Amino acid sequence: MKDDNIPEADRVEGAPHPRETQILFGQASAENEFLTAFNAGHLHHAWLITGPQGIGKATLAWRMARFLLTQPVNADAGGGLFGEDLTPATPENLDVDEFHPVAARIAALSEPRLKLLRRAWDHKKDKHKTVITIDEVRELKNFLMMSAADGGRRVVIVDSADEMNTSASNALLKLLEEPPADVTLLLISHQPSALLPTIRSRCQTLRLHPLNPADMAQALTETGTEIPASTEALATLAGGSAGTALRLLNLGGMEAYHNIVALFGTCPGIDRPGILRLAESAAGVKNADHFDLLLRLLDFFIARLARAGVAGPPAHEACNGEAATLTRLSPNPHAGRAWAEAQQELGARARHGKAVNLDPAALLLDMGLKIDALAAKHATR
Repeated sequence: MKDDNIPEADRVEGAPHPRETQILFGQASAENEFLTAFNAGHLHHAWLITGPQGIGKATLAWRMARFLLTQPVNADAGGGLFGEDLTPATPENLDVDEFHPVAARIAALSEPRLKLLRRAWDHKKDKHKTVITIDEVRELKNFLMMSAADGGRRVVIVDSADEMNTSASNALLKLLEEPPADVTLLLISHQPSALLPTIRSRCQTLRLHPLNPADMAQALTETGTEIPASTEALATLAGGSAGTALRLLNLGGMEAYHNIVALFGTCPGIDRPGILRLAESAAGVKNADHFDLLLRLLDFFIARLARAGVAGPPAHEACNGEAATLTRLSPNPHAGRAWAEAQQELGARARHGKAVNLDPAALLLDMGLKIDALAAKHATR
């Protein structure tokens, strides 16, 4: 049962929780792959749901859980008392009526045959733990022993598997090696390459893909979000991630990126008052979210510079005038390679600066000046 006084570690601010989302956009291929395996009687005991953050992995996991827990373990019902065929129809999708008792219990986190594994709340520190620990994984043993008496299917959702520490990963691996009967584990992973190879090898992988602009617009509309006129620019800036798009919209990310492109469009010889205003906008604890946003957008901009030099201007702009700025600052493959190296260097500098609590304004100013210096070497006049 969910405690309303404790925030949920796997919820994006301003959006419904994935278990409350009934419709999944843009991932029909993954849904069909799972459904085909189920209907063929080849349901794997563990599924690794992968792809970039914010594209619907958790929503799919909850859809799979609702579906499985409303399906009989033995579908071969045979004939009824009067000779009628009681074998259930082959399901054509994963949809479950939101008013189904199982769906209602899952929404309330009170379904006894479902276990959610996520970062726990640390009451002593009054915040979420930074990782999923072995203590949370050990709870699975109690869950599986208690729920086994109820019969039927059981489902475990791990959101996300990337957040397990080494001890938790090894404990979960033992469960994957000797899975109990009628238990399905759904592991959500944004970076599957970071998981133990033995965990990956024991799971059936479902790969989800970034959303196109139309699917993203529909996904955002379902959350009640007001959609900007240029969904194509938003989808490009968000990398096809509805979760990232929502955060960008909540934090004014589209306007911030337009300002970044306009500012670095003055390179070489960057607008000094402009870079100072940008840096100072991230100063102070109250602007921590804005600071993180600017670091992400700067990384995105430099990555676009690197790609533009090698492959030419992007097919879709993330803001008006972006293509012209990218082409001028990164006009050839040599420049593209230099920007790719700069992305790695500046990304490492940003991570280090955050780790040692370097003044955000000073860090951003330093990054801006280094970008200007590199532009002086490669930009066309």
